[in-house]
Amino acid sequence: RGNDVVREAIHSAFLFHAMQAGMDMGIVNAGQLAVYEDIPKDLLELVEDVVLNRRPDATERLVAFADTVKGSGKTRVEDDTWRQGTVEERLSHALVKGIVDHIEADTEEARSNYDRPLNVIEGPLMDGMKIVGDLFGSGKMFLPQVVKSARVMKRAVAYLEPFMEKEKQEASGDGGPKAQGKILLATVKGDVHDIGKNIVGVVLGCNNYEVIDLGVMVPCEKILEAAREKQVDVIGLSGLITPSLDEMVHVARELAREGHATPLLIGGATTSRQHTAVKIAPSYEEPTVHVLDASRAVGVVSSLLSSEAKPTFVDENLAEQAEIRRRHEQRQAQPLVSQEQARKHRLAIDWNAEDIAPAPFLGTQLLEDIPLASLTPYIDWTFFFHAWELRGKYPVILDDEHVGEAARDLFANARDLLSRIVEEGLLTARGVYGFWPANSEGDDIVLFADESRDRELVRFPMLRQQVTKYEGQSAYRSLADYVAPLESGLPDHVGAFAVTAGIGAETLARSFEEKHDDYHAIMVKALADRLAEAFAENLHERARRQWYDREETLTNEERIAEKYRGIRPAFGYPACPDHSEKVKVFDILDAGRAELGLTETFAMTPAASVSGLYLGHPQARYFQVGTVEKDQVEGYARRKGASVEQVEAWIRPNLAYDPD
Repeated sequence: RGNDVVREAIHSAFLFHAMQAGMDMGIVNAGQLAVYEDIPKDLLELVEDVVLNRRPDATERLVAFADTVKGSGKTRVEDDTWRQGTVEERLSHALVKGIVDHIEADTEEARSNYDRPLNVIEGPLMDGMKIVGDLFGSGKMFLPQVVKSARVMKRAVAYLEPFMEKEKQEASGDGGPKAQGKILLATVKGDVHDIGKNIVGVVLGCNNYEVIDLGVMVPCEKILEAAREKQVDVIGLSGLITPSLDEMVHVARELAREGHATPLLIGGATTSRQHTAVKIAPSYEEPTVHVLDASRAVGVVSSLLSSEAKPTFVDENLAEQAEIRRRHEQRQAQPLVSQEQARKHRLAIDWNAEDIAPAPFLGTQLLEDIPLASLTPYIDWTFFFHAWELRGKYPVILDDEHVGEAARDLFANARDLLSRIVEEGLLTARGVYGFWPANSEGDDIVLFADESRDRELVRFPMLRQQVTKYEGQSAYRSLADYVAPLESGLPDHVGAFAVTAGIGAETLARSFEEKHDDYHAIMVKALADRLAEAFAENLHERARRQWYDREETLTNEERIAEKYRGIRPAFGYPACPDHSEKVKVFDILDAGRAELGLTETFAMTPAASVSGLYLGHPQARYFQVGTVEKDQVEGYARRKGASVEQVEAWIRPNLAYDPD
């Protein structure tokens, strides 16, 4: 205990031999496993003597050796002995460890040793990336490490490209490595989020697939045109917001109409196996597969492009989707109460003046060039790690047995980049917030122009839970329940906000991409997202202190755990899932002043932005509306002044019935 050098070698050797003997499942500390081949030969012999019980004095010999290497090994000492290996060994080591310091020099040395620059790519570089792919596939490397490996590969290829282009011009021959297949990736029309898509592209590129990334807000016509012209083997669609789901269905139908025979991958935060099976796959006869995260993408693509593996993979996918559709039909039958019944059993609040505080001001205030240093203490790092597919709660994740080492390395790199962003002002944070006199009327929240409450400024219709509640469960909630009813005569108030920390993020990310550094390009966007959320949390704290809780003092952990009074619900999230209501928020705030905008499907721009309402009642809490029946949808449409068909499109995942 305490001697990680020896402990990790024992674990790795044991697992190696156990797997050879048939072990196929276990709970392991992959973040602290040594690579079996990298264990020094003298240590490996001693360890295997113990593990395999090869000699009677094995224990004593290993203990004696362990005394010479005491310590946890957590303090890293730069070991440059790998620089003494052959150029092929150095390139492989650099790729596996993500080291870019010597890559151009080593690539040049390799180029001088090989007949063609292409041979360097198809030889030692691809050999190294195969090791990376194997380690990632076996759970011994994690996504941040793979993206760093990709950075090394891209730098090496970029160095070789001028030589390959010159050779191609002189010989009119093959000027580039042969890819395993062409993959077209696009974030669908109206959506601006691309972190997940970019990560998938990097991982596929690491595995020798040619990735054609069309970017964000890509219209269906452009996707179809590129698929035809580039003769791609697989199409991947990505999206984050709910309206993107319908756009994906539209793309699938158009692919079918044009007679494409290209497999379709579906990914993104709002996508699911269920939506893919129920809504997208029936629109397209070719294989349509939901890809949960980047770690699954390579396996899915390789199966789809393998003549041997494809039939079985496709059959299993079809069977799984048929079962999902069957379960979905059963789920549709879950009992819901009528809208009238839900309203009768709404949340009962004993309204009194003590629970209502006057707004600190009426109207809006513009917040320009907020110091980023004031936002960093509010960052919730847990979701930063989630963006990199490292699951766990910060700060515990840093010492996690499985992903701890990768998390610590990623965190150190993130803090370094964040410090540079703050010190050099590489991102800009702006926002606007405000307060208005407000009351509820039925299931609507009504904001008034002034305290006379004679003129209605804007009305936010809210949805109400309808899934049947059983004895002991809470009421059927709507966000309107948290605002004093008009008939109460109490002068309530509601706030609204829209903030961004993403101004400059695209430019900064592009500067890294131009240097073939996807690792930091992705990190920029992930940090911008976290800063935007931190801004929203910081501003909510300011609003609470100004409004109804001037004495509030909470730690960041308490803020993350929402130990404060009040909520800041965002349209598009479970309590108010209709993204289209953001238009009203942006209008009353005049959010364009803060360089904030909306796409045609209500995604916020810049992508690293947050908006919503402030509700201050002590009983206000977040909840999930869940599925709703057509009676509520029809009433909601009337209150919005929209058609039932429009509303069904906007809240499709919440429908308890099939509108088609």
